[in-house]
Amino acid sequence: MTYCVALKLDQHLICMSDTRTNAGIDNVSKFRKLFTWTVPDERVITLMTAGNLATTQTVVSLLEERSLAPEERNPGLLRVPTLFQAARLIGETLKEAIAAHAPKGGKGDKFSATLILSGQIKGVGPRLFMIYPEGNFVEASAETPFFQIGETKYGRPIILRGFDPAMSVEDALRLLCVSFDSTLKANLSVGMPLDVHVYDKDSLTLGHRFRIEKDDPVFDEISSSWGDALKTALEGLPRYNLPG
Repeated sequence: MTYCVALKLDQHLICMSDTRTNAGIDNVSKFRKLFTWTVPDERVITLMTAGNLATTQTVVSLLEERSLAPEERNPGLLRVPTLFQAARLIGETLKEAIAAHAPKGGKGDKFSATLILSGQIKGVGPRLFMIYPEGNFVEASAETPFFQIGETKYGRPIILRGFDPAMSVEDALRLLCVSFDSTLKANLSVGMPLDVHVYDKDSLTLGHRFRIEKDDPVFDEISSSWGDALKTALEGLPRYNLPG
């Protein structure tokens, strides 16, 4: 399993993903799930993946190869005119990869994957999409300004309560760390290290990219402080008296 989150802030796009893959208790590995493409001063694209590893690796490899193909053969990820068209291209590539891995005449559920696409192409503001195994997709809006894929249920309540599009990058990173910390503690199929990309609106260049490793002192302090804050908040809540 995996856990990936993308936040659309007023001035930034922030993506964070774990790196653990789990094909059974004796087969746990690390693989990158956050990928970027860029044409400086023209476009920045970030893709995060969750689902069957063979499928997601195929999608990324196909996108990489086709982005280098001559323009007359295929528009490619680095030539599509809008991020909407990029979402369509990636959706079709995902359908192709699932069909290639599925047994003949059988269903491809075992090989499904879900993707998050974010970025900006010159002339239009930053955009954020979630792409489903069927190849269709939805775009983030003012009502839904963030997307999650993978093991979402443990970290989602944190983001729902704490997210504000106007928040600073520093506050957003703290929120994401708490969301991931809750998921890491609840589900062994999600694991460190965590990959992060912070894109600045209208910069049209790759932003801050870094990896939060296991035993990272800041992450550990956030985790510890969050646990202490929860205990303090619990002690301050109204008490129920037992009836009778």
